[in-house]
Amino acid sequence: MSDLFKRLPGFQQTPAGQERQILRALPKIWLVGSALLCLPALAARWWQAAESAQTLAAPLSTLEIYAISLLVLHWTVVFTVAIGAFIVMVMKGPAYVADAYPMQGMDRPDVPLPPGPNPP
Repeated sequence: MSDLFKRLPGFQQTPAGQERQILRALPKIWLVGSALLCLPALAARWWQAAESAQTLAAPLSTLEIYAISLLVLHWTVVFTVAIGAFIVMVMKGPAYVADAYPMQGMDRPDVPLPPGPNPP
């Protein structure tokens, strides 16, 4: 069981780079960006309370639709950047030996491998 996570011999781990900084900044970017994108719709709602509801209904609905679509776009971009930074972080981590088993003929490259089943 101790050989389950056997590190690849001779592997040099790459030091952490910008991906860690990006991952640390993403929650703040997500929160501040979401608040800033909701601000125009909230301000328009507050301003509408002083005006008549009939004259501002259509422009207010359009503004809210734009705000929601930009908010969803912002969340998608932040999530995509987080996935990319996480992948880079994992790829810079230590390398492990996976499914190590001896293969026939690999110790002697001058000897051809035995013929296997032909693919259809």
